[in-house]
Amino acid sequence: MEEFNQPRLAINRVYTRGGDNGQTSLVGGQRLPKSDPRIEAYGTIDELNAFIGLARDSANLHGLGELSGILLRVQHELFNAGSILATLPEDAHPKQPRITGAEADQLEREIDAMNQSLPPLRSFVLPGGCRVNAELHVCRTVCRRAERICVALGDKADPAIVKYLNRLSDAFFVWSRWASQELGIEETLWEPNKAASRALL
Repeated sequence: MEEFNQPRLAINRVYTRGGDNGQTSLVGGQRLPKSDPRIEAYGTIDELNAFIGLARDSANLHGLGELSGILLRVQHELFNAGSILATLPEDAHPKQPRITGAEADQLEREIDAMNQSLPPLRSFVLPGGCRVNAELHVCRTVCRRAERICVALGDKADPAIVKYLNRLSDAFFVWSRWASQELGIEETLWEPNKAASRALL
């Protein structure tokens, strides 16, 4: 398989003042309002990437090197997704970084491998128990939001990105459970009768 082009960037100035009027540029130079759904899509993917950085650091601190390595790869993949979302189809280069079916397939293999060691669930689980678990759940929910925004874009969004985000949110759920198990942290299951209203009965 041919490699994607390496980025050709020269970031000498952090600010350009070009966005002071509430607009930003796509890869092809087109100007769009920063409130445009396309900008919202890759902005949310950028937000997700930042939260993954937190989760990756937490995984490293807890000795979860396997998970940390996977999360680092995912961060690169999300930048590739953002690259395509920031480019109109007519401006995309054949060797521009992008998401393909291979990325979703790899996530499925990793989900299946880690899920094998996990006990079956008898209820929904609550985020938390340890920091890395909670951070992975934050990643899961931001990923779902990114997916919803991409779905709302309709045919303006690459279907491979929507599929990837759908699979990635499932992966975050499994990784959160796997991390807790590796660290010996008991999962907190949802118990509807622990609500304040039940205590009044």
